[in-house]
Amino acid sequence: MDIKAQTYKLIDDLKAVCHNYGMGNDGNEYKVITQIFLYKFLNDKFGYELKKKDPRIASAEKWETAYSELPEDDRLDLLDSLSPDIPRLYPEHLISTLWNQQAKGDFDLIFDSTMVDIADKNIDIFSTQTTKNTKIPLFEKLTNFVTDDAQRAPFARALIDKLVNFSFEDAFAESYDFFAGVFEYVIKDYNTNGGGVYAEYYTPHAIAVIMARLLVGDRKDLHNIECYDPAAGTGTLLMALAHQIGEDRCTIFAQDRSQKSNKMLKLNLILNGLVSSLDHAIQGDTLTDPFHMSDDGKSLRQFDYEVCNPPFNLDFSETRETLAAMPARFWAGIPNVPKKKKESMSIYTCFLQHVLNSMKPNGKAAIVLPTGFLTAKSSVEGKLLKHIVNERLVYGVISMPSNVFANTGTNVSVVFFDNSKSSDKVILIDASKLGEEYQEGNNKKVRLTPSEIDMIVDTFLHKKSVEDFSVAVSYEDIEAKKCSLAAGQYFDVKIEYVELTQEEFENKMSELTSNLQSYFDEGNALQKEIMEQLKKVKYEQA
Repeated sequence: MDIKAQTYKLIDDLKAVCHNYGMGNDGNEYKVITQIFLYKFLNDKFGYELKKKDPRIASAEKWETAYSELPEDDRLDLLDSLSPDIPRLYPEHLISTLWNQQAKGDFDLIFDSTMVDIADKNIDIFSTQTTKNTKIPLFEKLTNFVTDDAQRAPFARALIDKLVNFSFEDAFAESYDFFAGVFEYVIKDYNTNGGGVYAEYYTPHAIAVIMARLLVGDRKDLHNIECYDPAAGTGTLLMALAHQIGEDRCTIFAQDRSQKSNKMLKLNLILNGLVSSLDHAIQGDTLTDPFHMSDDGKSLRQFDYEVCNPPFNLDFSETRETLAAMPARFWAGIPNVPKKKKESMSIYTCFLQHVLNSMKPNGKAAIVLPTGFLTAKSSVEGKLLKHIVNERLVYGVISMPSNVFANTGTNVSVVFFDNSKSSDKVILIDASKLGEEYQEGNNKKVRLTPSEIDMIVDTFLHKKSVEDFSVAVSYEDIEAKKCSLAAGQYFDVKIEYVELTQEEFENKMSELTSNLQSYFDEGNALQKEIMEQLKKVKYEQA
């Protein structure tokens, strides 16, 4: 069994343990799975790095034993030699140590205290934070999620049993694509439309890759790049962007209100070698309380690249007036509170303004929006559409297939912005007819194939005009069509001309006339029948 299959089996085994102890579909199951998986990953990563540093550990039959038996001064020197993105684990923190203590009756307490101690000793590097600067530790107590006290120690033993016979060592040489797949597999049961209402909608990997490839292109000269997502969710868009730039050449900045998403984002950052960005992964409401500000704290921080898949509609009536009191940030306005269906408030318009405000002078951005925005005529949407066209900010749009984004029920498009305003034309792509259908559980979904992704990227980057698929349009032409960014409105109308002889023409006309007359006769007969039936209707007093 290869390392990918082994990793997926480990995930399945951990989920099975949770189900056996009453946490199947429980709201806390994702905390156990993400943290235990991360504990195992970091334990093995730690051992992998120790072997590089110390031949005594590298040659040992069991590296954990060799590490534990080192003189304390040697052990501390070894820890000091590790890079900051490697956790500092002590012998008592290792999985092998826990394994050897399983017979103890209070094993659940030993297990929980070990997790908490690892988090405490690594709080400076391996933590995220809230907008109020509260540190969110790497791990927390987990056995308390099992309701039955008597089952907590067996639960902890069952988890450790699944960890000891697996090693991540072969996975550390794998690439981004491997860990992207692993991450998707870890969270696939926890990050669906039913899992939350705010920025928890999962962005398909293919869409994330397209956005990253089109924003960055093939540039290899990028260094010290700052990337941002104000509705980061689990970080899929940011991970694809970081990989396209180079994980060692960029820093990730993120914010999201969801506690659940923040835990998953933390896992995603660590798996993808972006530990140094953990401190910039913020939990909190981006719109009311943006964390990433300029050095003087008076304006929003600006970034080189931004990506965003915001919630489209949401009831934010309680904070609407707070946002309305920030006209400098929300210059296009704030959606009104509808009398009915408050959940239909178009919150994406606020995120779009936030993204535009957060671009450096030469910054680029890509944001997922409902396709209806492309032809908006009034209200906040219409004002925003005119702004991005008139100011020459938008330089490309891709309308995606239906159902490519899980079950949103909304057709979506990705809109690209360039604050350098260097484009003379806008590339509009209608990819709505692409994709292959597949079944996921009870849901029928659509995914783009690798060849389709390549076609979209090539067409976009070279601004190709392809019949019924893409068109490159000037800003003047777009303004003439009331700023519409719908590709179909710019496609040439094709009229087919067929050469007919006079006899063929007369036969065709005779056939059409005969068919039309039959429709008239049928309609007249139906009209007569209806009138006759109406005459039979009589008033009857109760």
